[in-house]
Amino acid sequence: MTPLNLIRVAILEDHQSIIDGYLYRLGQAPDIEVVATVAFANELDRVLDQSKPDVLILDIFVPTSPEDPNFYPILQDIPRWLQKFPQLSILVISMHQTRSLVRAVMEAGASGYILKDDNTMIQDLDSVIRSIARGGVQLSKRIYQYLLTESQEDALLTPRQLQALSLSAAYPDASTGELADKLGVAHSTLRNLLSSAYLRLDVRNRTAAITKARQLGLITPQDPPLHI
Repeated sequence: MTPLNLIRVAILEDHQSIIDGYLYRLGQAPDIEVVATVAFANELDRVLDQSKPDVLILDIFVPTSPEDPNFYPILQDIPRWLQKFPQLSILVISMHQTRSLVRAVMEAGASGYILKDDNTMIQDLDSVIRSIARGGVQLSKRIYQYLLTESQEDALLTPRQLQALSLSAAYPDASTGELADKLGVAHSTLRNLLSSAYLRLDVRNRTAAITKARQLGLITPQDPPLHI
């Protein structure tokens, strides 16, 4: 019997041994189904159109096609995929960890960045997928520290991030896509605003971000004061 809340996962990775590892980890989760795996980036649009996954596991350095071994410019296409497929969340799993690259990937709209040698998170990949599918952000510890350090150097939250969190607090059951429509921005833009707010608040999901923002007095409290 198929679970009602089945999470559909697609994988773009050019090393079969790594794909096999993901399939092993996720194959033991009854609520997760890997619906497609591809080794070349030029196949991904077709796969996304056909399989409509909820989560895309993505290596950011993959060849374009069997005939073109050059790396595909995935970074510029992440916003396009998120706009075309509003239900999609992207988890990057890579061995590369330069700050500028990680920051660019997250700013493009990815919901997570895990290092391939992060054995703890890889072993818990099914939980990572569930969190991301629910709108959370998942980062390897080293990546998290990179981004958190950078965030702490700036103002806590930008006005636009506060807008996104305030709207999330007002409509706690709304999806990311619904919130984006209310704010009048692209779905990928809303996703970026929330994920960057999570980093600045040192939390991992929308509920925790709203709670902390309220505690800090950044957004309106849950129960407004009575006016007599």
